[in-house]
Amino acid sequence: MNNAWLCDGVRTPFGKLNGCLSTIRADDLAALPLKTLFERYPRLDWEALDDVLYGCANQAGEDNRNVARMALLLAGLPPCVPGATINRLCGSSLDAVATAARAIKSAEAGLVIAGGVESMSRAPFVMGKAEQAFSRHMQLEDTTMGWRLINPLMQARYGVDSMPQTAENLAQKFTISRADQDAYALRSQQRTASARQRGFYQPQLMEVIVPQRKGDALRIEHDEHPRSTTLELLSRLKPVVHPEGSVTAGNASGLNDGACALLLASDSAVNHHHLQPMARVVASAVSGIEPSIMGFGPAGAIRKVLALAGLTLAQMDVIELNEAFAAQVLAVTREFGLPDDTPQVNPNGGAIALGHPLGASGARLVMNAAWQLKNSGGRYGLCAMCIGVGQGIALIIERS
Repeated sequence: MNNAWLCDGVRTPFGKLNGCLSTIRADDLAALPLKTLFERYPRLDWEALDDVLYGCANQAGEDNRNVARMALLLAGLPPCVPGATINRLCGSSLDAVATAARAIKSAEAGLVIAGGVESMSRAPFVMGKAEQAFSRHMQLEDTTMGWRLINPLMQARYGVDSMPQTAENLAQKFTISRADQDAYALRSQQRTASARQRGFYQPQLMEVIVPQRKGDALRIEHDEHPRSTTLELLSRLKPVVHPEGSVTAGNASGLNDGACALLLASDSAVNHHHLQPMARVVASAVSGIEPSIMGFGPAGAIRKVLALAGLTLAQMDVIELNEAFAAQVLAVTREFGLPDDTPQVNPNGGAIALGHPLGASGARLVMNAAWQLKNSGGRYGLCAMCIGVGQGIALIIERS
């Protein structure tokens, strides 16, 4: 089998809901990191690019009609380059990386860009068609996140708990206290701040220029979502599900905008295009779980990918576990006997601080893991995510 090498990657800063990136169309946002990679390698034969695979969870607005294909054309890539959009909800761009790696390993592709995009600020409202003539019963649905146009059979069989409710379910099932969730959230913010101060994120980020109606254009260079906080401030926040709950806006990821693109290549493509590999994609796996405890999904996927790779969790020098909710992360880490503050898990912070633009987060995890391995000299990195409607996904990389 061929090797699948991660050779480069870049992402936009992640913007807050209705924040600095909210005026950029989703397809234009998706094009930005593609354009950066395109311009970064002027001597690369871009007509040899076999595919562009982009994750996107919404696809109800400006990200419709195969946003991967739209984005590569907007970025200036040759029209002969194909593109496909993958939807595994929160795991979409991690699935895109896994799919690209499988194509390269099987020799069906040699050069692929994998990544993802999400503009949660610009997610539209949708309205279903009337079921009978002259009907006056129209329902408007918000597509930003979560269930809409619900199937009654799905609701009857599995329930349609909101994402925060599924985190509350885990907090209750695994006895995860509000204090422990807030402590984890604070560490995420602190680790992110430390990483930013050290310049950890600088090689990953591109500058985004946002024109303004009046005055100079905004130059966005850093993630917008991280914030300075304390345990006292976090403890004052009200629960978002019910008054006695423990999930708050402070110990959950945000609603965000952003895009990320990674360049993957085979052995021969690395040599032919004079690329410098950062890491090898070792294995990937997905698993299913009850939708009501979807946040525990990574546990099954992690066990599965470790078995496929013939490795152990102890061999993972860095673990990038997406922080959809602090309760969800702690449920998974405690399942594997890891301390709440283990330094291997999200050493540079996570989505609670950085934000979680659904379709782009998985690719960010892979890029984070690759840079952490490079900086620390570690060998293996594990990336894992929970997925709405009850799934988990995991992928292992090895530093080159």
